[in-house]
Amino acid sequence: MEQKGVKDGTPVGRRVVLGMLGFGVAGVAVGATLQKGFNRALAPVNQIGEVLPGAADGFRYYSVVGSVRPRPPARHKVTVGGLVRREQAFSMADLAALPQTRLTRDFQCVTGWRVPEVMWAGVALPDLLDAVGVSPRARAVRFTSFDGVYTESLTLDQARRRDVLVATQMLGAPVTHDHGGPVRLFVAPMYGYKSLKWLGGIELTDKVISGYWERRGYDVDAWVGRSNGRDDAPT
Repeated sequence: MEQKGVKDGTPVGRRVVLGMLGFGVAGVAVGATLQKGFNRALAPVNQIGEVLPGAADGFRYYSVVGSVRPRPPARHKVTVGGLVRREQAFSMADLAALPQTRLTRDFQCVTGWRVPEVMWAGVALPDLLDAVGVSPRARAVRFTSFDGVYTESLTLDQARRRDVLVATQMLGAPVTHDHGGPVRLFVAPMYGYKSLKWLGGIELTDKVISGYWERRGYDVDAWVGRSNGRDDAPT
């Protein structure tokens, strides 16, 4: 996921970051001094892990653990387990054999940058959940990255939205390693930190388990733009 970070274990909540961004906009209007202050305030957000240079596609690339070893698509599997009827490990071929969903949505980072109209493709998470069968006891879904550290969660209702993808393609091509490939999560109606990179595991749980960034002060429900998070979903 294109993410954000903290310094010395101090949480930088979403509202704080957005407040700093507002300060940055003011800085443009009233002078370079305020803008420099904004840059110093926002600097801790980029202190954790590795931040690679921005690319022509408009994304900034972040990792919570520094370098992450690439995983060849031919050897990669996404395991789905926990409170399901049939645990299964999905290869890239298995994912390609499931119904495919395509959508075009903006990618919005909580630190303020945005990439408009990104093309995404993959398996809608509800279709993947249907393939394994969800236990009646399940209430949430936990996601783990093969970087060994990064985690995220959604409620089961959120996970059943059709604009939540197990993405195998973006920008008209397979998801690259820097973008979190070969498979990543894309949660269209939420800020980018919910769209976990390097997806390796999906677990159905009986409650929401706070993810990596939520344990550091970020919102569990990270809706962009509207509090109820209801956007038009793709068909």
